[in-house]
Amino acid sequence: MIVQQILKLKADDGVVSVPPGTDVSHVAGIMASRKIGLVVVSKDGKTIEGVVSERDIVAEVSRNGNVCLIAPVEAIMTKVVQTCSRGDAADSVLERMTVGRFRHMPVVENGQMVGLISIGDAVKARLSQLSMEKDALEGMIKGF
Repeated sequence: MIVQQILKLKADDGVVSVPPGTDVSHVAGIMASRKIGLVVVSKDGKTIEGVVSERDIVAEVSRNGNVCLIAPVEAIMTKVVQTCSRGDAADSVLERMTVGRFRHMPVVENGQMVGLISIGDAVKARLSQLSMEKDALEGMIKGF
């Protein structure tokens, strides 16, 4: 399975992004209301300047208290963002997320963001693939 197949399986809500300068509290509100764990920081919604995860916000509140909530998002965002492309193997993306201990990866083609996958999306796709393989093997064994 490749990343493009995972993107097709997802309900297309688009990638949630905010421009630089957005208050951390506003980003936290977006995450809470949309029930998402990551927001992309982008001037145009297509190029990635950074990402802010729930983990980034919690770590910053732990270090500096609630004063960080009025800071601009670029003060706490992750600036070096791991990305993948539509043609990447889902297993390799899942491994990169596991090893890097992050849960979201933007999908980029020709320098433009085209989607976002989570570790949950990758696991769900892998479980679906394993189920289909199991059914096919059972069918072969039973002579169907």
